[in-house]
Amino acid sequence: MTAWVLVCDPARFRIDDLRAEGGELDSWTVQRNLTEMRTGDPFALWVSGPGGGVVAVGELTGEPSWVDGAGADDQYWDEPPGARDVVPLTVETWLESPISREWFRDNGAFVGAEILSQSLEGSPHRLTDEQWEVLAAEAQRVVATRPGSALSVDEDWPLEPGEEIRRVELHDRYGGSRQGGISPSVRSKNVLFFTDASTGEQHGYDDLWESDDHFRYTGEGQNGDQVFTKGNKAIRDHLEDGRHLRLFIGSRGTVRYAGEWILDPSEPHSWGRAKSTNGGPERKVIHFHLIRVGAAVTAPGVPVGCDYRVEDETTVPAPAKPSAPDPELMGQNLSTHRHLQNALARQVRARGMKPLSPTPADPAFDIAWHDGDTLTVTEVKSLRPENESHQLRTGIGQLLDYMDQLSARAPQVRGVLWLERTPLEERWLGICERAGVTLAWPGADADVWG
Repeated sequence: MTAWVLVCDPARFRIDDLRAEGGELDSWTVQRNLTEMRTGDPFALWVSGPGGGVVAVGELTGEPSWVDGAGADDQYWDEPPGARDVVPLTVETWLESPISREWFRDNGAFVGAEILSQSLEGSPHRLTDEQWEVLAAEAQRVVATRPGSALSVDEDWPLEPGEEIRRVELHDRYGGSRQGGISPSVRSKNVLFFTDASTGEQHGYDDLWESDDHFRYTGEGQNGDQVFTKGNKAIRDHLEDGRHLRLFIGSRGTVRYAGEWILDPSEPHSWGRAKSTNGGPERKVIHFHLIRVGAAVTAPGVPVGCDYRVEDETTVPAPAKPSAPDPELMGQNLSTHRHLQNALARQVRARGMKPLSPTPADPAFDIAWHDGDTLTVTEVKSLRPENESHQLRTGIGQLLDYMDQLSARAPQVRGVLWLERTPLEERWLGICERAGVTLAWPGADADVWG
């Protein structure tokens, strides 16, 4: 794939009116590189002039063709351009504010870039793989910091393993290339990837289920040695980038979700050899070694956690089914839990330590932190009289599981069960002590900081 910058001249095309009226671009005029643009290529839409820059990202949905007549977007042209070459496309994300020309000038990846020196001299302009990766990351950052953005909070993933969805519907929601095996989303922190034995073997894609929890996945690239760009880079760097790897069985039509995966920290990838497309000469291919999320990662040296993500204490969940518990009560419990968790994170920082949230390589603890050689991992529990015993039993079990999974990744691991108040029954103090778990709550936390 090749990434492109399409140029919009606001003196001729009223792009702001299109956005304000909720219009959707379905094609764009192009003057050159007509034989090189391909379905699935990513693009950025650049608005020229003062205050301009990149205002949208998306992908091409077809190859350029000649049109002779009116277009759906003619109402936005001051003078409709008439017959011309156009390329079909879809905008995946409109940015709240442009990625400015100054940003491009200040970024070393764009030194000498054609878009900075010749932005009105023929569209589209080609981007290198590195330039597109830098630009796509900035577009995602802009979306993620927008108030109310789906990327500004943890997004609920709607599918359970085994559920099916039409691939076109998947990309309508998350964006990404609608073809090929690896499809990083520009709308969310997900990398969608697909395995299909019926079509993959002819391209040298020899994917292998080593067990229910271990999967070997062949990188993308049908001819020549595979390299770590685009989708391959997105998988390789997913933990560092905070992305979720979502595996689907099938490549066209209806696909089946096969869960979330992470790279095996002990051996993320290896190299193999395979035929090129349609039996061409052998080339080097990347074999990614994946572990299903939920399977314990026990390799020593794998870092625990990432910078703490402050939880939204105002979220009100909707019940999954009509018979689910009272949503108002569910919201109160969730708000209490998040308030406790955020307050505990502030205490950790106040004591000169760094609170951590789990990465996909970690068990699902609430907060962790390092104090010298000791890793403290916590489970936070809100309490109501009718569910107190259940919450405490569950919390102790979760902590014992977390401590066991992390024991090989830190010299010492300590578990803290953090409650919103004193438990009604004192016996839980003894139970936790015998289990090797520290029980604490606001105002009774001396043992936590000891």
